[in-house]
Amino acid sequence: MSSQPLRHWLAAATRCRRQALRPATGLGQVRCINFTAGAEVPLETVDDWTQFQLDRADFKTLVQTFSEFGSTQNRENTFQPHHPLHRPVAPSQATISALLASGAHFGHSKSLMNTNFTPYAYGVRAGITVIDLDTTLPLLRRAAQVVRAIAAKDGIIVFVGTRPDLRSAVRKAAERLEGQGFHVGEKWLPGTLTNRLSMYSSEVNKERRVIPDLVIFLNPVANIHAIRECAIEHIPTIGIVDSNVDPRIVMYPIPANDESTRTAELIAGILSVAGREGVALKREEEQRIKGKARAAAKFLQRAREQADVSL
Repeated sequence: MSSQPLRHWLAAATRCRRQALRPATGLGQVRCINFTAGAEVPLETVDDWTQFQLDRADFKTLVQTFSEFGSTQNRENTFQPHHPLHRPVAPSQATISALLASGAHFGHSKSLMNTNFTPYAYGVRAGITVIDLDTTLPLLRRAAQVVRAIAAKDGIIVFVGTRPDLRSAVRKAAERLEGQGFHVGEKWLPGTLTNRLSMYSSEVNKERRVIPDLVIFLNPVANIHAIRECAIEHIPTIGIVDSNVDPRIVMYPIPANDESTRTAELIAGILSVAGREGVALKREEEQRIKGKARAAAKFLQRAREQADVSL
């Protein structure tokens, strides 16, 4: 790009400041344009308006030319604290930086660390156990594959988060799975699974699937009795496991900070998106089966018609 057009555009950017002047004659406001830094000329004639439009076009050309060299960040493509809850990412797009930003690496005190959690610990800083996110991310993606596979097989998935700050996370996660997703935001009633014959009526036990196919715990320590019921009923479980918890209490542990609301929202959102992908795969499979059935029916009908004609 030559320096002459650039100098012309920079001069146009200085001139294109529109202001309103009230002349001394008292005839009202007249729209005007500032052609120089200190002189203001009102737009009175057709030539003035033509020059104003030309300067405005020069300024737009200047902005369009140099916009690609500036920042392209805006509210839509920049991370916001509410995005993990309302706009979660897919499991393939989950990153260690997102987990780090949510505070998933903060564990409990060194004295409270469970000995079975040692493979997931990165080290100790200021007496606090630091969780190794290099192991958290693969385990999170493994859990997402489990959720996707169960949802694709028409499985029932339950999200459990009994803290007040987790209720919105489990509710939105269950909504993404539509009819296959459920959530528990209040207290888990003991015997919900193991004593279902007394908890529900005989009609509910016969007509509905009371036993889920997968249970996801955002705060497993407070719901250890629910985990015990899932183990008795042979239900696979996924849980956020902190440094003070034995990872073996759930089938698919995700080592992370279980006291962070943002971490729970991020993990629940990623798992729910995986479940939504599984629901979409199930629908595609159903459409494929229906298409094959229609094709087979058409083939049989044609065969019958040909047989009738031959007779």
